[in-house]
Amino acid sequence: MKNSNTQIQEQLQQQKLGQTFSQQQLLQSSLIELPVAQLVDRINTEMNDNPALESEQPYDDNDAPSEVDYNNDDPDTQDDFETATEREERQSALDEALSGIGRDDEDLPVYQSGSSYSEDREEIVYGETESFYDKLKEQVGEMDLTPKQRDIMEYLIGSLDDDGLLRKALDIVSDELAIYHNIDATEKEIEQVLLMLQAFDPAGIGARSLQECLLLQIERRDPSKLRDLMERVVNNYFEAFTRKHWDKIQADLGLNDTQAEVLFRELRKLNPRPGASLGEVVGRSMQQITPDFIVDTQDDGTITFTLNNGEVPELKVSQSFVDSMKEYQQNKDHLSRQTKEALLYIKKKVDAAQGFIEAVKVRRHTLSVTMRAIIQLQRQFFLDGDEASLRPMILKDVAEKAGLDISTVSRVSNSKYAQTRWGTFPLRHFFSDGYVTENGEELSTRQIKAALRDLIDAEDKRKPLSDDQLKDQLAEKGFPIARRTVAKYREQLGIPIARLRK
Repeated sequence: MKNSNTQIQEQLQQQKLGQTFSQQQLLQSSLIELPVAQLVDRINTEMNDNPALESEQPYDDNDAPSEVDYNNDDPDTQDDFETATEREERQSALDEALSGIGRDDEDLPVYQSGSSYSEDREEIVYGETESFYDKLKEQVGEMDLTPKQRDIMEYLIGSLDDDGLLRKALDIVSDELAIYHNIDATEKEIEQVLLMLQAFDPAGIGARSLQECLLLQIERRDPSKLRDLMERVVNNYFEAFTRKHWDKIQADLGLNDTQAEVLFRELRKLNPRPGASLGEVVGRSMQQITPDFIVDTQDDGTITFTLNNGEVPELKVSQSFVDSMKEYQQNKDHLSRQTKEALLYIKKKVDAAQGFIEAVKVRRHTLSVTMRAIIQLQRQFFLDGDEASLRPMILKDVAEKAGLDISTVSRVSNSKYAQTRWGTFPLRHFFSDGYVTENGEELSTRQIKAALRDLIDAEDKRKPLSDDQLKDQLAEKGFPIARRTVAKYREQLGIPIARLRK
């Protein structure tokens, strides 16, 4: 009986396309993702692990040998001292290299994209530890308040949103004080305390709407014809102002081009987010963050930015390691086996140091081109600080503009912040999906949400607007979206339905 099970061995030729990442690429990716505060920690750890990596620091006289006479003008003595110092440094480097032979590979730097440096980001303190809430509380301490007024003031401060505005109606605040804190306060009493809060710095804090926020800032200015004009615009032409219908405002006020230019320039200086200028709070600890970018907007429309290097040092390869390598290479034919092993160890350390320095340079370049692309795409927002000016922008748009991979832009945008004239924002703030209308016009979802919030803020709280009514009013403002889209955006903003807003 024959066995029908036969084995046939074949040799096939296939072509596969694959992608592998070198350790250097992984290192670059991990550094790009780190915000500036964590980068400093990462660099310090690397310098501790690799003696070939040093920071550029001024010479410290305290580190000099006490027996050396720096007043000795004898050139021969000076040359002898320099030669002895160099020889001592090279010998020290060689001794350390020799002592490192036989160590496990784990002593050498290992670069992984998912390193431990990014695991507990929320627990790490960035920048100052004083919060937005603390800064306002400092100003409370300077006021003469009754115990009841102080309790109301603290509750109002705690009720402010990240922009520094009070989005709650005073009757709701009154109810919450009674329910949660057993404080019986009338709307009039709360409003009196709120007016005190609105006198705090920065101007505009505690406003109940964007319009009130801008008026509070204008009121702080010295009396002048310009201030009167600014008040008239915000009071009587607020809709045209938010829609940037400058020509209509200029015509109605009877201003010439020069007067209009001065007026509109001063209006653009007003801050719609006064709370952001006190520092944005992050995580559970409500601590300030350290911005990675400083964006400067000039009155003439020029926008520039710089990278915030914080305490990031300038790095270099240790000269003693470099000199030791040169000396050993010049005498490589006469080196012992142990010295050759030491040379190999030194070379690994020098290569690792050079690779790390290059990765830091790549990070700096990548962050710069990414931020430049974001500013170009969102230029109008950096000019006026109005969220409605944020155009639809996704990672792909920035990647194409910057000439980078989408994953690289995503890493740059992760945990990074930009300090602007209008406050400090996470880079993700500048990204927004688009909504395409029936006629093909693309609108930013952020624009629509801002308009929706303004409508609800301005509604009669005794007769709040239904989603259908909000849909109709949004359409009048140039945002023709469906009722179900209104409901979705309202829920994303955390705003309840009409009957619960009474």
